[in-house]
Amino acid sequence: MDKNIKVLLVDDQEDFRQLMRFWLKSKGYSVIVAPDGESAIRMVKEESPDILFLDLNMPAMDGVETLKKIREFNEELPTIIISAYVDDPAAKKILSYGVSGIFYKSKNFEEALSLLESALRTHKKLKRD
Repeated sequence: MDKNIKVLLVDDQEDFRQLMRFWLKSKGYSVIVAPDGESAIRMVKEESPDILFLDLNMPAMDGVETLKKIREFNEELPTIIISAYVDDPAAKKILSYGVSGIFYKSKNFEEALSLLESALRTHKKLKRD
């Protein structure tokens, strides 16, 4: 595992954010967090994360709108959507913005890890040191 992989985790629920951040760090990833879409957009520009975990349902700016704005300046960032609802209609909408997968909050974090590793493997432009 590569300690240099920087994960940006965006979720408006602080409990979930802290739990997932701790878990990803325990797996050796460098993790930065954002509570909302505006912060996420700023952090993608400033921090250049290698991969993005983005909550679909957030107040103010949801995941669809956030990713749409990120794609205006970064088309390559591998993105995994976080959703609490399996049948979320917004999930279908966001797929058109190029996502690597959807992680459901009801699932085990191991599933998030497997999505993350798969996205990193298939991402062609991931920088190699």
